[in-house]
Amino acid sequence: MKAFQLLLIFSCSIQAMTAAEQAFPKTDVGVTEIKTLPAAHLIASQSERPYFSDGNGLFRPLFRYISSRDIAMTTPVEAEIEPGVMYFYIGEDAIEKAQEGTDDVTIHQIPARTVASIGVRGGYAERNFREAETKLRAWLAEQEGYAITGDARGIFWNGPFMPGMFKRFEVHIPVVINEK
Repeated sequence: MKAFQLLLIFSCSIQAMTAAEQAFPKTDVGVTEIKTLPAAHLIASQSERPYFSDGNGLFRPLFRYISSRDIAMTTPVEAEIEPGVMYFYIGEDAIEKAQEGTDDVTIHQIPARTVASIGVRGGYAERNFREAETKLRAWLAEQEGYAITGDARGIFWNGPFMPGMFKRFEVHIPVVINEK
């Protein structure tokens, strides 16, 4: 038990030390909701491989990009699953530094968007993502007035040093309100 408590304290300390600006509020674990994400400036790295495949090579180009421009890491990291695309949000204070892409990084301005969201705790694995996506789709099927407009995306809040059982993520499905 003592080792578990020390691990918990260490993990929480690492999280506090690496706290980053949040692009939008988290959906609480176990909550399913409709929310509007603010307009955003993102950078992206794309792979021909699925997001959850080993060696998809998505993180490194984005990290090199922000490091070389002295841009702070912002949470969350957003992902398209197939093919794999990883997005980093760029904070308001760094938009000027992220105006041009590279061979490996593209720049995206996205408008505000409405999503169905489910908050989850657990490791960033395809099985966990698919389970959450299935629950979110079932919940959406019971809601009146929403139409799905795109594929599910992963929203990942914690870095790689956070133990899987403490990690937080969301699955988002873009929706629009049906006009009846």
